[in-house]
Amino acid sequence: MWERGRVSEKNVETLQYRFDGPEDAPVLVMGTSLGATWHMWDRQVPELAKQWRVFRFDLPGHGGAPAYPAGSVGDLALRLLATLDGLGVQHFGYAGCALGGAIGIELALRHPDRVASLALIAASPRFGTADEFRQRGVIVRTNGLDPIARTSPERWFTGGFAAAQPAITEWAVQMVRTTDPGCYIAACEALAAFDVRPELGRVGVPTLVLVGSDDQVTGPAEARTLVAGIPDARLAVVPGASHLVPVEQPAAVTDLLVRHFSTAWQPAFDSTTGQLAAIPAPQVKPVLAAPPQPVPIAEIAPAVMVEPQVVGRPDPYDAGIKVRREVLGDAHVDRALAQADEFSGDFQEFITRYAWGEIWDRPGLDRRTRSCITLTALVAGGHLEELAFHIRAALRNGLTPGEIKEVLLQTAVYCGVPAANSAFRVAQQVIREETTPEE
Repeated sequence: MWERGRVSEKNVETLQYRFDGPEDAPVLVMGTSLGATWHMWDRQVPELAKQWRVFRFDLPGHGGAPAYPAGSVGDLALRLLATLDGLGVQHFGYAGCALGGAIGIELALRHPDRVASLALIAASPRFGTADEFRQRGVIVRTNGLDPIARTSPERWFTGGFAAAQPAITEWAVQMVRTTDPGCYIAACEALAAFDVRPELGRVGVPTLVLVGSDDQVTGPAEARTLVAGIPDARLAVVPGASHLVPVEQPAAVTDLLVRHFSTAWQPAFDSTTGQLAAIPAPQVKPVLAAPPQPVPIAEIAPAVMVEPQVVGRPDPYDAGIKVRREVLGDAHVDRALAQADEFSGDFQEFITRYAWGEIWDRPGLDRRTRSCITLTALVAGGHLEELAFHIRAALRNGLTPGEIKEVLLQTAVYCGVPAANSAFRVAQQVIREETTPEE
């Protein structure tokens, strides 16, 4: 028996969902990867629904869900809780893949009383670099989702699986292609900003960390970071699988999930009695999978002593370096800092504190507007080298190539045609480099 629900047109803070399994069984929530729909769990649901009431949800703009973009992983977690609250679900297990895993970590950190048990599949406390996801957003904003869709099987599956399963490969392409571009870009921004590495020690629920041995997106190294940081976590590496491991190795994933959720379910706290409620009994006796082989965890580095800070106005350097990296990208900032020496180091600190920590971090203008102003000033001053990396920054801040063109046309009137002509040559080259998908 299954039941489907959609987000209310009057309440955009809920999600499209589907229930499978007995109505009186404990609830198991399953979250998806970016670009995927709840159908990525189709091969797990028949077995899981024997013991749990399986709740699957679609991310905004995925699988035909209404396209209300969510700006952060925290926002997605709150929408999920709002949906569950409306259905009377207070306590649940959670399994999430990739972005769905990030939502699970967020729930365990911010709402620990709601989560009974956690499974993180192809997940990470930080997904790559912020630059990678912002660059993906630039490509989608410029070219649409087709280039991302065509390359999704390369990220999601091993080469052998993709070659042997052309129907599944085409299903993956079409699933991404039909996603709402605005919601996809917003999810990229959410992943770019997601970093909970310092907080993993506060995840207090039993956690299974599951990863494909051949995952090139969030592989075994990221999984080991999760296991090293979460106090009650164990690792399972699935051989012969890449990023979308529930699709590529469905039986192995199903067995691991059944074993985990049937043996590591943290009871809910009963606020009326002040005691823990009884652990929900499975509907049928589970068939347990063989336990995964333990994987050695790298030794955690000792704590570093930090100099005490003087109470008062915070040093703008920390805010400045954060904004500088978000706008210009890690690679550019790392290169500038690496090139600094005794002669130029003070200048690098100066611009980080003053330009980025004092001005770019002010709340009065959004970054798109600041990029428009910056491009105009650089054209007026003839600073073509800095114009190149601020064209990249403008794309990262959300300006489209068309909007950058309009800014440069405006400069032709007020800064002079020769200056704008030079600027157009620089911008054309940068935009071509930044918006051409890699083959």
